Amino acid sequence: MAKTIITVAPTGAFPTKEHNPAVPMTPREIADDVYECWQAGAAIAHLHMRDDAGRGTMDIGRFTETVGLIRERCDIALNLTTSGDLNATDETRMIHVAALKPELASYDAGSMNWMHSTLFINHPAFLEKLAAVMNDNGVKPEIEVFDAGMFYTSAYYIKKGILKAPAYYQFVLGAAGGTAATVDNLVYLKNLLPEGTPWSALGIGAGHLPVLMTAIALGGHVRVGMEDNVYIGKGRLAKNNAEFVARAARLVREADREVAGPADAREILDLRRPAT
Repeated sequence: MAKTIITVAPTGAFPTKEHNPAVPMTPREIADDVYECWQAGAAIAHLHMRDDAGRGTMDIGRFTETVGLIRERCDIALNLTTSGDLNATDETRMIHVAALKPELASYDAGSMNWMHSTLFINHPAFLEKLAAVMNDNGVKPEIEVFDAGMFYTSAYYIKKGILKAPAYYQFVLGAAGGTAATVDNLVYLKNLLPEGTPWSALGIGAGHLPVLMTAIALGGHVRVGMEDNVYIGKGRLAKNNAEFVARAARLVREADREVAGPADAREILDLRRPAT
C-alpha cells in the first residue's frame, strides 16, 4: 500500500494566540504540540520559532531548545525553517541548519511580494550559499514553491549541481502574493515535476481542505497545521494541531493509502538519520 507523509507546521511566523489560543509559541509549547501530532500520525514537523513578544525569530537558542525537547520524546523527522523572520540576515537564516543538522530545512526558491506589503527576498547568492550549507551538513532541502517561477529556478539549480537530485518539493498555495490555492493550480504545478519526484502540498486558509484532498488523490504528501490555517471547519477554531493531523490521517486511510511514520518518511525522501 502506498504511503503518505503528513507534515505538521504548528506555529509559523504569523498566527498568534489572538487568532487561536492553541497556537504554540514557546519551545515547550511547540515541543508538546509536536509530540501530540506525532502520536496522531505526523511524520515530519516543520518548525518556526517565536520571540517573547510572539514575533517570528531565527534565534538559534530557541531552535536548539525546541529540537532538544522534541528529540527527547519522539523520532519525528524535523524540518527547520530558514525564513522565520523577514528581517533576518543571510547568516542567521542558515546558522541553525549547520549547528543542528535537521533532516530537512526549507528552501524558498525565489523572491516575492509578501502579503502585498513587504518583500520576501531570496537572492540567488543566498540560495547558492544555503544550498552549500545544506549539502555540507547532509540536510535535505524542502524546496518550497509559491509559484511556477520558483520551480524553474530550482530546476536550474539542479541542472547546475547546486541542488542535489532527487529533489523534494512543497507546493505552498494561497499565500498573499503567491499562487492561489485552487485544485487547478495544484494540478498544474504537480505536472511540472519530473516523473517520480516526491512532493507535498498545502493550502493556506480557505484553500486548506481542497488542496489537502487533491494532494492525497494525486498521490502526493500533505502538510497541515496552524502555520497555514487556524480553523478546522467553517467558523470553528481547531483545538490543537493534532486535530488537523488526525483528520489528514483519516483522509489518507479513506483513500486506501497508509499513513507514513518517521522511518517511512526518511526512506521515501532519502533523509539522513539524526545524530543520537
